[in-house]
Amino acid sequence: MNKLLLLATSLISLTIQSRGATHPSLQDELTVKQATYNDSTDKRILGDPKDAFKNLFVTETAEGINIAKLNPKAISFVEDYVYTNSTRLNKMKGWGKPYFDMIGDVFTEHGLPVELKYLSVIESDLKSSAVSWAGAVGPWQFMPQTARGFGLIVNKKRDDRRDYRRSTHAAAKYLTELYAIYNDWLLVVAAYNCGAGNVNSAIRRSGSRNFWDLQYHLPTESRNHVKKFIATHYIMEGDGGLTTLTKKETDRLLIPQQPVTDASISVLNISGKYTALAITSIIQMNITEFNGLNPNFDRAIAANPGYDLRLPIDKMNLFETNKSQILEQSVRMMLSSATR
Repeated sequence: MNKLLLLATSLISLTIQSRGATHPSLQDELTVKQATYNDSTDKRILGDPKDAFKNLFVTETAEGINIAKLNPKAISFVEDYVYTNSTRLNKMKGWGKPYFDMIGDVFTEHGLPVELKYLSVIESDLKSSAVSWAGAVGPWQFMPQTARGFGLIVNKKRDDRRDYRRSTHAAAKYLTELYAIYNDWLLVVAAYNCGAGNVNSAIRRSGSRNFWDLQYHLPTESRNHVKKFIATHYIMEGDGGLTTLTKKETDRLLIPQQPVTDASISVLNISGKYTALAITSIIQMNITEFNGLNPNFDRAIAANPGYDLRLPIDKMNLFETNKSQILEQSVRMMLSSATR
């Protein structure tokens, strides 16, 4: 995705609630005016949206191809969350797919990176029924005043905060406003939680606009909010999605697989951040034999949303039985290797 909104310089003064923490007004420490929105968003090219994730990934070059990897500074920051929540979040990939697809479509319409859909996971566990102790409601945890400010109807008969599509449009508008201020999605995620005023204060006190430099000047809850977003993004996308390879680069990396003719070999289409070492260690398979059946496995699965895994039938049965454990170990291996 190469388009983002050309954002209005005027912003709406508002207060937003996320999981019980009241967000200060966007007007705090900002000079703002009322912005007018309509559903027919005006999209213009601002640049590559990868640039806005500059604090989340670093670029490495392998065989002349640029590949974005998780920023080493993020490793220890998210490792415990990844270890604890990867099974739950991988299950969410299944039941949450219709919601993620819808949110992705709305964000694309607004010119936003679709990866921001995972913010709804840490806001509400993707539940329209979510209600915070302070009264924030819905998948995007809007307070009534904020919701109405973005055109949602909230009254005794109707509450658009519970409507996935309508509330997602509202969230897209708010995220758009925050991006206009910070031009960095990690700071946007922090501000979504604690408000622009707190993020501006952290910038002023740290003397930096880099999340890693200013993080300890943010409220603890907001710092953890970013931590959860990074980990959720990593589990759901890893080094894939818009943060990694173009189609042209993917085509250069992948080696076409031959049709299976051996009746003793089973094929299963998989997706996720599996690694060859994690698979072979748990199913107790020789790595050379595995590579013979699945050439260039690690790069191929990282560069493609789906992969036809080829294993002997008995090993495939072990893989399917231990998928969650294999995926968790794969993620731990990725995180560990990134620190070396």
